[in-house]
Parts: sequence; C-alpha cells; structure tokens
Amino acid sequence: MPAKGVDSHVLMGEDLLARFTALDTFLTAHEALWKPRPFTHLQLPWEASYPELAAWLRGRSLDEAESAHNHPDLLHAPEPFASLAAMSVALSAVDELPAHALEAAGHRLNVDVPGRKWLQIEAFASRLQFSDTPRHWLDWCSGKGHLGRRLLQPGQQLTCLEYDPALVASGQALSQRHHLHALHVEQDVLASDAASLLQAEHTPVALHACGDLHVRLIQLASAAGCKQLAIAPCCYNRISRPEYTPLSYGAKGSALQLSLDDLALPMSETVTAGARVRRQRDTSMARRLGFDLLQRQLRGIDEYLPTPSLATAWLDKPFAEYCHHLAALKELSTIGPQDWTALEAAGWQRLAQVRNLELLRGLFRRPLELWLVLDRALFLAEQGYTVRLGTFCETPLTPRNFLLLAERA
Repeated sequence: MPAKGVDSHVLMGEDLLARFTALDTFLTAHEALWKPRPFTHLQLPWEASYPELAAWLRGRSLDEAESAHNHPDLLHAPEPFASLAAMSVALSAVDELPAHALEAAGHRLNVDVPGRKWLQIEAFASRLQFSDTPRHWLDWCSGKGHLGRRLLQPGQQLTCLEYDPALVASGQALSQRHHLHALHVEQDVLASDAASLLQAEHTPVALHACGDLHVRLIQLASAAGCKQLAIAPCCYNRISRPEYTPLSYGAKGSALQLSLDDLALPMSETVTAGARVRRQRDTSMARRLGFDLLQRQLRGIDEYLPTPSLATAWLDKPFAEYCHHLAALKELSTIGPQDWTALEAAGWQRLAQVRNLELLRGLFRRPLELWLVLDRALFLAEQGYTVRLGTFCETPLTPRNFLLLAERA
C-alpha cells in the first residue's frame, strides 16, 4: 500500500521533515528485515516469521537474483514483500530538479573525462539554479577539476581543492591548456586548516564526495557563511567512526543506530559492472561462502568469521588451495580430508540463496539513502538555508543521483 500523503516531488521546506519522519518510522519498524546480512547468516532471524517468503527466495537461481537486483520492488514475491515494496517506492519517490540549458562547453573540454563521468557532470551542472549568479565556484574534492571547469563562466572565479598531488598537477595543467583561470590547491579537506579556505563568497559544489568529505563541506560551508552550495552525496559508509553520527536534530532523535554495514546498504546497487567483473565478483563470493561453511565446521562455532580479501589471481587456483591459504591466514587448525567439489558447489548454492535473500534488504536501500540525505538537508535548514532536494539524473547514469541545493537569503 502506498504511504499516506507521500507524493513524488522535489522536497523542500516542511516536506523535508515530514518525509524524514515517515522514512524513519518505516526503517525503524522493519530493522529486523534489513539489518542482518544474508552473507554472514546461514539462517536469517526473520525467516521464522515469514517462512513462505524465505522458501520462495531460497528456491530461486543466481541469474534470477541478478535480474531483479536493481528493481526488487518489481518482484512478485510472497507477502510481506509486495506491501514493503509499495511502501519503499512511495517513500523514496523524489522528482528530478528542474534543468536549465547550459552554455556550450568549451572546445575539447571533455576530452580527458570518461564518457559516463562527463554525462554526470553535465546533468549535475544543468540543475544548479540559484537566486544569485555564483561569483566564485569552489570544487570540493575536485580530482582534476572537471566539474569546476564545466561550471566556470566569464567573470567567475574557480578554486579546486584536492588531496592527491598528482591530480592537482594534472588539473592545473588542464586548466592552463584550456586557458581558464583556476586555482588548484593541494588540501586535505579533513585537516583543521581546511576551514580557512572557505569564504562567504564561495559557491561550493561536490559531485560524489564520499562520506566524511561531503559532511565536512556541509559543516564548514555553513560556518563560513557560504550563501549557496550544491552537493550530490556518495559512499555514506566512508567515515572514520564505527557508527553513524547524525547531523540534524531530527536524526539525533531517531532510534536508528547505523553501523558501517548498515551504511553500505545504499551503495550495494550496481549498474556499471561488466560481465568479466561480475564473474570475478561472483566467484570470489561463492568461494568465501564455501570457506564459511568449512570454517564453521573446523572451529565448531556456527558463526561468520571475517576473512581478508584475496587478490583476483587466487580465483584461478584450485578451491582446495584457496581454502588452505585462508585457513592459514586465520590460524585455523589443519584441514582434514574434504570433498572439495561438493564444498565448492555448496558455496555457489549459498551465493544464489544469499543474492535472492538480499532482495528483501534491497527494498530498504533507497529509503535508507534518502533518510541519510534528508539528515544532511535538515541540518542545512537548521543553519538557515532554504534547501531543495531532488535528483539530477536517471539511475542508470548513476544510482547516487540525489542532489542538495541550499541557499541563504
């Protein structure tokens, strides 16, 4: 059933808190369905409550799981799946921000930019509409400064902040090649001296700055008195603390406690992996799941044991050798005789089950991401900004397509 009073539109004003509250209620009520990871559990706690759904999902193939991965809401699965899917879709519905025609890009400005990245930059830039025309763009975690150069117009200034000295040098060379006046600064934006580089006349922009990096921008820009900013957040799990620290009063009052594993859920949607990469990923996971069955037997303890990632070259070695190596790394006792063929097959069977069981978690992927973005939006509103939250492109271009536009009168 659709959520009451929830319409798809660009979120602003009172809508921000209303949607956050609805999402918070939904996520908190169903924590038991999305917090446990199928990869680490042989049996999930919720399966006893919904045996028909569990059996249905476990009976599906790996290919069926793969085809439903990006749109689990379209799956005709036993209840409560369909009801949860309808709620998920309704609560996650946000419209695209209005677009405007961009000035034509400078000659060969996109030559050094991968095609998908350039399309993201174009989509992001076309959504930046502020009451006052920006005078000084600040490209945050800029890489080579491709976004900043695309935004820069005659009469405007550009400063690019980047941690990697090689990217700073490349960016400076590109700006000079295109005869654009841009200042490329080598800067750790998490360092204490980063605050001194933000001025009230700056319009900071961040396209896919990860975790702590974009949170730092929100905090510093609001403290510096920046009148406008635009942020497309990414990688909510890339933070220094083991748990999420809420920003807004609304999120601080929530009962949700989010671990790094929880914060990784929105990032689990993939749209770009090629066949070879997917095959490597699947083989790696199937082997780890096969080893998981083995380590439970060796230790006599029925719980998941975290293991380090092995180089892809290990996927070409015999499964037995792979397991012996992982066992040695975890200092497990000598492995006795094993039916390696059966164990490897069991790993692949578990992978199919894990992927299908993850489809239920997938229903909470977008609601959790929107909850996190709204926490940022509400914090900015508390700092005196008028905030608009919408998307800047379709999901196939990037699943991380939420965009926050904030401006002070």
